[in-house]
Amino acid sequence: MTRSPNLTIDFFHDVVCCWCFNISSRMRQLASEFNIDIRHRTFVLQASTAEMQTRWGAAEAARDTILGHWASCRAVSDQPELINIDDMARAEFDYPHGYTAALACKAAEALGGQDAHWTLFDRIQRAHLSEARNIADPAELARLAQDVGLDPGRVALAMSDTATCQAVEADRQRARTLQVRSIPALVVRETGTRLVNGPIDDLRAQIRAAIHLNPN
Repeated sequence: MTRSPNLTIDFFHDVVCCWCFNISSRMRQLASEFNIDIRHRTFVLQASTAEMQTRWGAAEAARDTILGHWASCRAVSDQPELINIDDMARAEFDYPHGYTAALACKAAEALGGQDAHWTLFDRIQRAHLSEARNIADPAELARLAQDVGLDPGRVALAMSDTATCQAVEADRQRARTLQVRSIPALVVRETGTRLVNGPIDDLRAQIRAAIHLNPN
């Protein structure tokens, strides 16, 4: 008989967010140590090329600014060698928005549950941060879905389903309800408290404290 988790944690993230990359690997480790249920929530920072331009300005200026954020993130990453600033700086496409990839993650979730969402999310992040691939391209996302054992045709079909768009919007509404305004965000569902993002030892201590306050 499977035990109920001690905690359920909503993890709000965007595939284009380098800070989310740092937190995802740490939460994978902590999920192996504690009886916690991590629920993945898309939080799209910009949903289109037009939104990218409104937020960041011209494409090259956007790339330069965002890659400055990558440098800050790499300085505190557990896996700095995977944050490939040089190749993204040379990429021939504009810096991508995260909406199409969010649809892919929610499609994976519809087909394979939370594990499939997380697995595809991590693969897309590696493609973005390490391999300088255009993750706003649906064809690229189909290839990445195949990389992790998903049927690319089924993923593409699910991405075009109205229910998948609604699932992305439902995550946005949940973020608003919880007053999540930035990512990565880790919200303990049982108490509504938010974990403070940081090194894995800090996150581990916070989870222990939260479990102590909410014994199962």
